[in-house]
Amino acid sequence: MKINNEWKDYTVIATGDGEKLERWKDCVLIRPDPQVIWHPARPLDSITKVDARYLRSDTGGGHWEYYSRLPESWKVSWRNLTFSVKPMGFKHTGLFPEQAANWAMMIDLIKNANRPISVLNLFAYTGGATVACASAGASVCHVDSARNMVERAKENMALSNLSHCPVRYIVDDCRKFVKREINRGRKYDAIIMDPPSYGRGANGEVWKIEEDIADFVTLCKDVLSDQPLFVLINSYTTGLQPAVLKNILNRCIGRKGETQAYEVCLPTEEEGIVLPCGASGLFTGVK
Repeated sequence: MKINNEWKDYTVIATGDGEKLERWKDCVLIRPDPQVIWHPARPLDSITKVDARYLRSDTGGGHWEYYSRLPESWKVSWRNLTFSVKPMGFKHTGLFPEQAANWAMMIDLIKNANRPISVLNLFAYTGGATVACASAGASVCHVDSARNMVERAKENMALSNLSHCPVRYIVDDCRKFVKREINRGRKYDAIIMDPPSYGRGANGEVWKIEEDIADFVTLCKDVLSDQPLFVLINSYTTGLQPAVLKNILNRCIGRKGETQAYEVCLPTEEEGIVLPCGASGLFTGVK
């Protein structure tokens, strides 16, 4: 597993009964978490004052219940990078703090490469990885099918004083974009992908991770440069083990290098345990 302990503006305070109690700077939220199948030591809302809680609906979806007046959005920082967070639909806040473990790894790989690095960030969401890679000196192509998420990525770049960095922002279906890049002969030294379990592209294209991820990774190998630095796959699909991602990389990339797989986790403040948050598979090229 990989854990990054550098957060000062974020912490998981406690967990239990399918929920996690989190502090985001000065705001405390309770959100559902499917991995939390144990009981809390004490009710989460008795530990500290809670500002908002996401409540699931029996018919699907859910809504935020507010107990304090919160700003529409606020800022949290990791290292010298700053991100905007706000309660959004389907329990999201616009940031996955556990990915700091991967940000730290990517920053080190890019800085130690001693050459210009171009990164393709697919299903790039609000750009946590884009900000991290740009801060390390890479050029980035940021691709997501949701225009509002791409706008959030631009905001995060600006908050970290990185608007001057070479980043292309693309609103498009990731598969279609990669196919066009292949036709154009464009290559990248690193690829990041954070695919959803299920989703639809800008024009209604259907994505199901169990059916599509292997073919998609195979497609992406054709936009890898002759000296690939890394390929990172992240998954939040419950039941998809890290070893599955490692096997896909081994079978689909077809380049010399090393692969590893791990859980990304967060420590919990009250309990002294780690909360598993997702799976990652990492291919690193021969240096």
